[in-house]
Amino acid sequence: MDIRSSFLNYFSKNRHQIYESMPLVPDDPSLLFTNAGMVQFKDVFTGKVPIPPNPKATSCQLCIRAGGKHNDLENVGYTSRHHTLFEMLGNFSFGDYFKEEAIFYAWEFVTKDLSFDKNRLYVTVHDSDDEAFELWKKHIPEDRIKKMGDKDNFWQMGESGACGPCSEIFVDQGENYFNSSEDYLGGDGDRFLEIWNLVFMQYERDISGKLIPLPKPSIDTGMGLERVVALKEGKRSNFDSSLFMPLIDGLSEIVKKEYIYSSGASFRVIADHIRSISFLLAQGVNFDKEGRGYVLRRILRRAIRHGYLLGRGEPFLHLLVDILASQMGSHYSYLEEKKEVIKDQIKLEEERFFSTISGGMEMFKKELEKSSNIFDGNIAFKLYDTYGFPLDLTEDMLKDRGISIDKESFNKAMSEQRNRSKSSWKGSGDSENSGDFSEILKRFGENVFVGYDTLEYSSNIVALMDEEFRLVNKIDANCSGYVFLDKTPFYAQSGGQCGDSGVLKVEGEIVAKVVDTKNYFNLNISEVRTNAELKEFKISSVVDRVRFEIEKHHSATHLLHSALRAILGDHVAQAGSLVQSNRLRFDFSHPQALSKKEIEEVECFVNSAIAKNIDAKIEEVSISKAKERGAMALFGEKYGDLVRVVEFDDLSIELCGGCHVRNSAHIGSFFITKESGVSAGVRRIEALCGQAAYGYAREYILKVKECEELVKNSDLVVGIERLKSEIKDLKSEINSLSSSSSVDIKSTNIAGVELFVDHVEAGDIKQIIDDLKNRHPKVAVMLFQKREEKILLAAGVKNCDIKAGAWVKEIAPILGGGGGGRDDFAQAGGKDPSRLEDAITEAKKYAKERLS
Repeated sequence: MDIRSSFLNYFSKNRHQIYESMPLVPDDPSLLFTNAGMVQFKDVFTGKVPIPPNPKATSCQLCIRAGGKHNDLENVGYTSRHHTLFEMLGNFSFGDYFKEEAIFYAWEFVTKDLSFDKNRLYVTVHDSDDEAFELWKKHIPEDRIKKMGDKDNFWQMGESGACGPCSEIFVDQGENYFNSSEDYLGGDGDRFLEIWNLVFMQYERDISGKLIPLPKPSIDTGMGLERVVALKEGKRSNFDSSLFMPLIDGLSEIVKKEYIYSSGASFRVIADHIRSISFLLAQGVNFDKEGRGYVLRRILRRAIRHGYLLGRGEPFLHLLVDILASQMGSHYSYLEEKKEVIKDQIKLEEERFFSTISGGMEMFKKELEKSSNIFDGNIAFKLYDTYGFPLDLTEDMLKDRGISIDKESFNKAMSEQRNRSKSSWKGSGDSENSGDFSEILKRFGENVFVGYDTLEYSSNIVALMDEEFRLVNKIDANCSGYVFLDKTPFYAQSGGQCGDSGVLKVEGEIVAKVVDTKNYFNLNISEVRTNAELKEFKISSVVDRVRFEIEKHHSATHLLHSALRAILGDHVAQAGSLVQSNRLRFDFSHPQALSKKEIEEVECFVNSAIAKNIDAKIEEVSISKAKERGAMALFGEKYGDLVRVVEFDDLSIELCGGCHVRNSAHIGSFFITKESGVSAGVRRIEALCGQAAYGYAREYILKVKECEELVKNSDLVVGIERLKSEIKDLKSEINSLSSSSSVDIKSTNIAGVELFVDHVEAGDIKQIIDDLKNRHPKVAVMLFQKREEKILLAAGVKNCDIKAGAWVKEIAPILGGGGGGRDDFAQAGGKDPSRLEDAITEAKKYAKERLS
């Protein structure tokens, strides 16, 4: 039985509008992730936007609870019900039906469509909600309805705002397996399992705490798909259901170990985590050092650590993606479409962590031997800072042993590091949008953008707002505020394209400057700074002609996307973009840095398309027709039945609401200025075109001429080669002056092997190592040398039980770097010279352990 489809079809038949699952990253700065089905309707419930034409809605919403206030991460794998990613089935009423219909729908679906035994069903209601109690008595005997207090049966969005009692439906799983003291209705045991929560949003709580009845109460319900599937399949744990067992079975084959429930927490952690990892990556979240990307990294590293416990010492998570895509790709098609990219990104991140996990685990085990009840917080910080172990991962490793971390010393070390690096948590970076948007929508509806074909339009100012987005009758001269026009030529920031600027005129006189334009709840609103008093009247809206440069960069972005797919492969997918008047930035999925040749080919592809003088074909068609033509769409963008398609011959076709040139030749020239990495599996290209490209080329030519003068040769290459030869000769002279014989390095003799570990300020450390190897029959050397803000380390060994490559690989991460080499010689670079003493200590320790 496809419970997801059955649920949506049931409510569709009962005249509910089906909504697709909104992105896991919500357009809400107060939330880290979408964590409930009602999140996409939050603005309706709070009154920020008007109730939609159909006031009844239903959805199956992907949710994540793995960070912030809503964090189930540490429980996952150790309980039968907690998940980082889950699907929430829900039905909603916005001031339409209320308790009677909500209860009827829930009972009918549970007993008829899901065919649950009525005798196994129980219900709870709030102890003050006599209305719900009486309504439930129509469907279920009174002795199976229980009244409970605020803790269990009252819901509120915050300290103030919409709230109300709720009613929960429970399934009795029987006493055969559930007979603890907590296995009663309302207890913490699993015998009575809650499957559906019906929230009756009937009050507004003011700041004093007083409950004020709402004139149009609403309904918000949520039912966890994973629980229902497990119950329908007769499983006592969600992880034993068909949603998870294929992943667990696949993992069992990979690690070549049998899954046994009682000892299988690591299997369950991994099966859960690969779901959240894959969906976050598919929806454009990338591995990062902070924010949502850091949560994603924590989830992956926790999964890797549990794979390590199962004996897996190499990347394995990416091997589970195909199984997940076959399970969920039919409903979430983008998962199937992006699975190869997802696998690449996961594997790269796995390889990064596996390169340090063994050293971290060794340090953890050594400290564990010294710990009784408390684990040293400084060691926990070192595991975090040097080996990439998030704090909760270390806590998780200590959980089964009943040992806690000294948080005070950990936090002190973390604070000191933050002070050194001058970095701190930045949050989402977004601002909360509150104001009179709902009132504007009610009075005027959405305004119309007319700027595709004109940069000047005679508009009516229909609403003015102050800097707090509150409706006002006027904006005084020399003040800032916001303007809402009935028809506007100003493009609102969207799809990577920046918002338009310009001026507002009355009878030829500029009355206000438009500094930016953004979209607020589908309202195109321009920010203004006034020269004169601004009131609601007819004005001339004039877009800054810099728009032409924005259009060039936007069209170039489309051609760049096509170029990357043509040259690198169809796995390339857009992961973000920025389009401005003087530059463009394009993020895309690709597992490795582009070679110099590939960058040249991409640049040539775009310039060739520009030179072909291709007319842009821009039209509105149905979404189905656009997809049939192969138009590329972006995840998270909302498309209606009619979509705007931008096409440049057979080179590029995309769904896009942005502004574009009418012919590719208008773009001018195209130069790639930088290619870099954003995160594992995501690359970034920065480029220029139009006037910015001309300025770039002109500056480049001037620099070349200046260099020709400096090298005193009209052939720059010849001049540089001559300088290189001179530099080589000078270096040779310097090396002879900085002879290794003048460097005094003390050694320690261990079992007949001379051990040298030291910091040298000058000289060629490779030459010094070679000299020491020539002087001693048995020797192990590791030398460090600071180079401006970085540090160089090199190791050489001869006739002893140390391998230089392994030695360097162990020590380099301490300095924030990496490297390796042969068994007899290896070198690496580091970014953190402040850790030099730690590195020297660890290098000596490593060598002594192996030579003793």
